[in-house]
Amino acid sequence: MLRKTSLLAAVCTAAVLAVAPGTPAQATTNCTAFGTITLGKYYLNNNLWGQSSGSGSQCISDTRTGSTIGWNTTYNWANNPSQVKSYDSSVLGWHWGWKTSGTELPVRLNAGRDIFTDVRYRVSASGTFNVAYDLWLHDIPNPDWPNNPTDEVMIWTYRAGGAGPLGTFQGTVNLAGTSWDLYRGNIGWNVFSFIRRSNTTAATLHLQDFLGNLVSRGWMANTKYLSSIEHGTEVFVANGRLDVDSYTADIR
Repeated sequence: MLRKTSLLAAVCTAAVLAVAPGTPAQATTNCTAFGTITLGKYYLNNNLWGQSSGSGSQCISDTRTGSTIGWNTTYNWANNPSQVKSYDSSVLGWHWGWKTSGTELPVRLNAGRDIFTDVRYRVSASGTFNVAYDLWLHDIPNPDWPNNPTDEVMIWTYRAGGAGPLGTFQGTVNLAGTSWDLYRGNIGWNVFSFIRRSNTTAATLHLQDFLGNLVSRGWMANTKYLSSIEHGTEVFVANGRLDVDSYTADIR
C-alpha cells in the first residue's frame, strides 16, 4: 500500500523535558502528518498516508531509555473501515528518499547477509488494525525520491478487528517457527504479505527467510536490493495506542 510522504509536510516537535542526569527522558512527541523524529540510524514517521479516507488524529513519541530504541503512537480514526488511515512506524533506510546514515542499506539479497530484527511491544486498542513490518525493495542499489519500489513485503505479527491484506491468498508457509498465510497482489509494484496465524507481541526474525521464500517461488529475483525496513501499525479504524518497548533491525 502506498505510504509516500509529502515533501511539503510541516514538522512540529515538542520540547524535550528537563531531567536529572541518569534519568530516562521522555523525549519528543510529533502530531503533524508526516512529521518525523530521528532515533540514531532510525527515524519515526507519523505516516498518515490514508488520512483523507476518514477522520481522526495520530501522534508519535520517542520513549528511548539509554541505548534501547523505544517509541509509541496514539491514534483515533473513524469512517471507511476498509481503508487504511496510517502506518506510523520506525524507518531504517529508504522511504522515498533518505533521512539518516549508518543504516547499512540497501543490501542485495544474494549477498548472504543476516537481516536480523527483534521487537517487543504492547497493544492497547480497539478496532481494526495490525502491527507489521514493511520491507521495500528496488532493482537499483541507490534509490532516491523518484524511484518507486519494485516490491513490498509485509510481515504481520498482530491483527485485530478483521484487518486483511491486499491481494489473494496463496497458501500457508512455516517460517520462524510458526505458520503464516501468504498473500500476493500488485498496486503498481508487487505486494507480498505474510500474515501470522496467531498474534504475538514479541518477535525475533531473520528477514532473509521471508525474502528467500519469495525468491524460491520465482516471484522475486535474488539480485533485488532491500532498501528499507519499517515496523509499526496500520490503522483502519481504531482508538488506542501501540507501545514498542524495544526494537532493533540490523544487517549482519
